[in-house]
Amino acid sequence: MVGIKPKDAVPSGPVKFFGAGTAACIADLITFPLDTAKVRLQIQGESIKGEGAVKYRGVYGTITTMVRTEGARSLYNGLVAGLQRQMSFASVRIGLYDSMKQFYTRGTESAGIVVRLMAGCTTGAMAVAFAQPTDVVKVRFQAQVRLPGGGRRYNSTLDAYRTIARDEGVRGLWKGCMPNITRNAIVNCAELVTYDLIKELILKYDLMTDNLPCHFTAAFGAGFCTTVVASPVDVVKTRFMNSTDGKYRSAINCAIIMVRNEGPSAFYKGFMPSFLRLGSWNIVMFVTYEQIKRHMTRGQQYWETPL
Repeated sequence: MVGIKPKDAVPSGPVKFFGAGTAACIADLITFPLDTAKVRLQIQGESIKGEGAVKYRGVYGTITTMVRTEGARSLYNGLVAGLQRQMSFASVRIGLYDSMKQFYTRGTESAGIVVRLMAGCTTGAMAVAFAQPTDVVKVRFQAQVRLPGGGRRYNSTLDAYRTIARDEGVRGLWKGCMPNITRNAIVNCAELVTYDLIKELILKYDLMTDNLPCHFTAAFGAGFCTTVVASPVDVVKTRFMNSTDGKYRSAINCAIIMVRNEGPSAFYKGFMPSFLRLGSWNIVMFVTYEQIKRHMTRGQQYWETPL
């Protein structure tokens, strides 16, 4: 990321890799109920008309309905898979972003918008290769509701991995991989590039110093831009990954059916929880990430400095 002064030590690759995963896990712990509400709103409308098609209304309504009908713990369905996803996913897409920029610029510090976009697309696509099964399990958990008899689709995270692999084959764990690659390439570009540019402009024009208010402002802007750009792909990805085997022929078929049955507005279902979640997630993640990098680098310097 931009903003490191010449006198500051540059964080090493392992520091960025570990720091990104840790910061993303902390952000997930705080914002997970909003993500669950977003998933429930996104899949609403898939059921047959007359079977409770409109169960959730708005962010607050979705959360209160889930707490009332399924208990407060339902807001954290899929948290274990979510943390597994972030530790493997964010570490790659965020932690390797600066390294990928240097790769495309052949080690120079100057990186234009095209290079940043290429770096964001590359690390976003790479991350899916590591984290797709965890994403599928997380979405399935968030989408599942308690059955009439009190049972559940999956009893635990391990059971979900095992059941999906047994019933749908190993390919089931990679369901929605292509829309997820598309979605995460878009998200990564919008999120990291926007954060990078906003932070760079703030520092360039001396509006703020490289501190918490600067990180907060850049992260908020990145969250809003990301939600606007990525919401349509995110809805299709969620619907396709949560669908039963054979319901949709492909992600494109899923998108066509959505438009036909629910209209174009279906692509922005769950927009408010998406924005609340992405905005707050970006703020927590980037602020935490910057602090982790700074403190880990200082600690590394301390241990490496001779007494």
